[in-house]
Amino acid sequence: MILNTARSGLIEAGALEKALDLGTPGFAALDVFDIEPIWDTSHSLLQRDNVLCSPHIGYVTKSGYDIYFENAFKNIEKYFSGDESHVINK
Repeated sequence: MILNTARSGLIEAGALEKALDLGTPGFAALDVFDIEPIWDTSHSLLQRDNVLCSPHIGYVTKSGYDIYFENAFKNIEKYFSGDESHVINK
């Protein structure tokens, strides 16, 4: 089994498919791909019974988005009140 949740570039393009065709490894689990997201439902990795593909979104949580949006709105309010202390590129 190979598990890649780091970077797709760690495996040469096409090499995983060739190895899976040969049976070594027998299974792959991936959440990183050369082109993300995979929009093409006929992508070769999505068609294999011995590959589990999932999106690379481990950071996405409701509480995380609550924090992001709260900070974004606070920064908008600051900006329109004349406070530019949070602006990086003026």
